[in-house]
Amino acid sequence: MTTDLPLDQVRTLLAVVDEGTFDAAAAALHVTPSAVSQRVKALEQRTGRVLLLRTKPVRPTESGEVLVRLARQVARLEHDAYAELGLSGAGDPIRVSVAVNADSLATWFLPVLSRVPPEPRLCFELRREDEDHTAALLREGAVMAAVTSSRDPVPGCSVRALGRMRYLPVAAPDFAARHLTGPLARVLPQVPVVVFDRRDDFQDGFVHGLTRGRSAASALRTYVPTSEGFVEAVAAGLGWGLVPEAQAEPLLRDGRLVRVAPGRTVDVPLYWQQWKLDSPALAQVAETVTEAAAEALRT
Repeated sequence: MTTDLPLDQVRTLLAVVDEGTFDAAAAALHVTPSAVSQRVKALEQRTGRVLLLRTKPVRPTESGEVLVRLARQVARLEHDAYAELGLSGAGDPIRVSVAVNADSLATWFLPVLSRVPPEPRLCFELRREDEDHTAALLREGAVMAAVTSSRDPVPGCSVRALGRMRYLPVAAPDFAARHLTGPLARVLPQVPVVVFDRRDDFQDGFVHGLTRGRSAASALRTYVPTSEGFVEAVAAGLGWGLVPEAQAEPLLRDGRLVRVAPGRTVDVPLYWQQWKLDSPALAQVAETVTEAAAEALRT
């Protein structure tokens, strides 16, 4: 097995993954579908691994993800090199793809982007994902950076701490008066709860802590998969839930929410993971995000 990886084959693999099919990749690359298939097969023979699952859309295998990430990093370095050399195309906007959890998007992250220096010209592609799963998008090569709860670096990535996002267990006043009248460890596992999606075990973890592992949150669940919608669902009395401090405090002051367990909070540490690339654009974004997080999050 040879060790060199022809860049045209690696780029073709990336095109197939991005476009979803061999035919669409052929159209994007202005070659025939047969040429695309031959390049991918040649790359698989060269590496001795299956790189793609021939599904619809096509998906990379674990080995394929490594090469997809390589292809994206090479493209990023090529663009930076063109910019330094003043070559054609260097003036095109640089796309920076970042995975961010919904609560950060709804509270502190979006204003960060307006603080990124105007040069070089950047445009952003944000992928919303739970903070426990954003690292997976880095591993797949789908994004250059991620706000994640994982302090363990994805291979080929660096990590820096951002701070802690604090959550408060809250409910609407009428809901609390109706449902939360006894000891919390007894009533909370039985009353309606608002949950982000079916992967969200955040509220379950809080109840586990209250009951010393004996119970989870109730099966009476309302699923609301947006941060803003989640808060409104809790304020509307559909159930109790853990709400980011920044979103909860104005509603607590207005009397639309009350604390379910005064004195109890949950802090989620957040980290910035990014590709280990000498990319000025990515470095600027990382610096701006880190500075803004220091202001917005608890340290």
